[in-house]
Amino acid sequence: MKENKWKVLLVLFVVFWALWEMYPPGDQSLVKEFNRSATNTDETFQEIVSEAKTLKEKSPEREFQHLMTAIGTNNIAGYFPNIVEKIDVPPDEDPTRHILYELQRQSSGEIKLGLDLQGGVSFLVGVDTNKVAGANSQVLAQAISVLRKRVDSFGVAQPMIQQAGNNQILIQLPGLSQSRKQDARTTIQKAATLKFSLVHPESQKFLKEGIVPPGYVKKKLTRRNDAGEQVVRTYLVKEDAARGLTGKYLSEASVQLDPATGQPSISLEFNSEGADIFEKITEENTGEQLAILLDGELYSAPTIQTVIAGGTAQITGDFTREEASNLASILTNPLEAEVKILQERSVDPTLGQDSIKSGVRACLVGLIVVAIFMLIYYFLAGLVANVALVLNLIFLLGVLASVEATLTLPGIAGIVLTVGMAVDANVLIFERIREELRAGKSIRGAVSAGYDKAFGTIIDANITTLIASIILINLGTGPVKGFGVTLTVGIIASMVTALIVTRIIFDWFLEKGWLTSLRMLHLVGNTKIDFMRWWKPAFAASWGLIILTMVYAGTVRSGNLFGVDFAGGDTVTLDFKQGNKPSVGEIRSGLAEEGFQDVLIQYQTDLSSGEETLKITSEFDTADQVVAGLKSQFPSAGFQLEMTERVGPTVGKQIQRSAILSILLALFGILVYVAFRFEFSFAIGAVIAVLHDVLLTVGLFALAGGEFTAPMVAAILTIIGFSINDTIVIFDRIREDLQLGIRGSFKEVMNGALNRTLARTVITSGTTLLSTLALYIFGGVVIHDFAFTFLLGVLVGTYSSIYTASAIVLWWHKGQRPI
Repeated sequence: MKENKWKVLLVLFVVFWALWEMYPPGDQSLVKEFNRSATNTDETFQEIVSEAKTLKEKSPEREFQHLMTAIGTNNIAGYFPNIVEKIDVPPDEDPTRHILYELQRQSSGEIKLGLDLQGGVSFLVGVDTNKVAGANSQVLAQAISVLRKRVDSFGVAQPMIQQAGNNQILIQLPGLSQSRKQDARTTIQKAATLKFSLVHPESQKFLKEGIVPPGYVKKKLTRRNDAGEQVVRTYLVKEDAARGLTGKYLSEASVQLDPATGQPSISLEFNSEGADIFEKITEENTGEQLAILLDGELYSAPTIQTVIAGGTAQITGDFTREEASNLASILTNPLEAEVKILQERSVDPTLGQDSIKSGVRACLVGLIVVAIFMLIYYFLAGLVANVALVLNLIFLLGVLASVEATLTLPGIAGIVLTVGMAVDANVLIFERIREELRAGKSIRGAVSAGYDKAFGTIIDANITTLIASIILINLGTGPVKGFGVTLTVGIIASMVTALIVTRIIFDWFLEKGWLTSLRMLHLVGNTKIDFMRWWKPAFAASWGLIILTMVYAGTVRSGNLFGVDFAGGDTVTLDFKQGNKPSVGEIRSGLAEEGFQDVLIQYQTDLSSGEETLKITSEFDTADQVVAGLKSQFPSAGFQLEMTERVGPTVGKQIQRSAILSILLALFGILVYVAFRFEFSFAIGAVIAVLHDVLLTVGLFALAGGEFTAPMVAAILTIIGFSINDTIVIFDRIREDLQLGIRGSFKEVMNGALNRTLARTVITSGTTLLSTLALYIFGGVVIHDFAFTFLLGVLVGTYSSIYTASAIVLWWHKGQRPI
């Protein structure tokens, strides 16, 4: 046990670190934080707190505005000297708002929730399509693409961005603090016109004489000196860009930190054409100053010391890291058309509180059911696995909180999959230990050999999934990126808990002499099923079913296959009697009775007037029926139509393209890894099995009458992760048996490997089915389609590991053992 001491200390450190990062998990009261953080208080301060509490009772969700109202014209800087000292308040601005920004940061929860779970802020953006060449649709498409990249810079939140009308875009971002809302407003509206212009060689002389030469303008540059004081210098800058060098030649902008001071700056890289222009400018103007202007504001005026080849430049200034990051994002994604925020509202969660509560309840039920099964089936070993499972969730949430990731429904899907993979890793180890005990080894020898033999399988199974998840992070957007982040962190956490934490516990039990035997139930005995006997008809049947369901989906279901998330639809905005407000769940049930299953329901509050409205998006040309159905189902609510408009999809073409590209590259990465670790035939089998699972699941879902919505993206990604994991476990056993030289034909070796992994397959698929079944039964109507799809995926994935992946390998080698 002595050699495990450092591991124990490391695990304890990580556990305490994760708990520290997670605390507090949810947002705390801003009014309480205001009262608690004050260093000095007086009667005026107590009156402010009392009035803010009174206002909060009427509308709890507007604490920031209530505090601003209660503070009024009072100067609160004296109550918070520690905060004033820490934050950088511009000298010409009231510190009140900046102090409240900092207090809001301090009171915000560490586990960030997405728009679907928490709600957030909605910006209706007007796009000036008249000032840019091209059709309105093209201008709007470009603006949506750029704005999506910009809001993605706020984290892995799942924003909702869709076209609204002919020249408007609706942007919804998950719950942001007031300071982040201001950042969002600035980032969304910024045109980001970058220009490089020469400073007049005699700038200072002419300014002293009051002369402004033709073609030049005065520009002020603000800097801080060594004492921290702001210094303003004025330059004469040429109006035209030097050699026409503007932001259109920019390929990348990133934040760099000065290693000595930690001060952030923005590093620029030009494309090949821009690099040539920049090199000529520096060659022709060595010793002169080059002004870097963003939206007409002078940010930097460095002196050209030498010829600069390679196309790199740098913008320096008094940036905070957050400002530098936002600016880099804007520069990388410049808007061609001018945009303006027309309306700002707070919005309720897109899933509704009813769906969120039922979803959380379903997840807890699923986890409890899996934990009970593991405890009953594996006894003491099951208890160890449950400890590892709890630690796995703590590690996962701690890391997500640390990197400020945003948890959405796709993120929860990633957690469900990582829980299944964590259970699978433990099942692999325990079944290996069982085999070693059956072979006559001592308990200590069986534990050691079980871990050693399961190690390679666990690594291979998790790395293949890890390849896919990392590609999803780097190439995906919105829900795809969120799923990738959660899955990546979860895979690493599950490997650590399964291979290190559980081993430490077993070693400790052995050291204390408490572990003399390991009782385990044995539902699956020593089977000798000839699985590969039916591979040809099974392979033909499943691919035949894929063809039939795809034809059905493309013909019979082509008109109603995609929900409003993918196809867009009609949005109605309604007023109602505030005292008779039905819940989102009641509205969803009521509209379902009227025949509207696929609807997006959201309450919104205008931040300027405080007026609350109901927004519902349904299929095209159904607005009138939806309004009539609401009035019929809820007469006491007094619903009155305020506005109807046609909106584009929330899962836009960019997300769809990035998801497809990410999946294809992930499959290629899996192909390369499996070919390297196994053989090329195994790689082909694994990739085709994944494609089989996705196509058959989608086809069966369409056959069952389902509509594709945003949660379906998460469901398909989850199926891919499960499918490749299951296939690799079986392949690893086939490879091991071949290396051991087990006698028999290749078909007999395959059957033997399939039978020896059957217990693990049944248990892992069974526990995953149990947790998914809990989501299906208790998760509510919104999660229903996701759970149903994943249920299909688990069954199809288990089947394909045998009758697609293994069958292709057997066919590839024509039944002969690989050399």
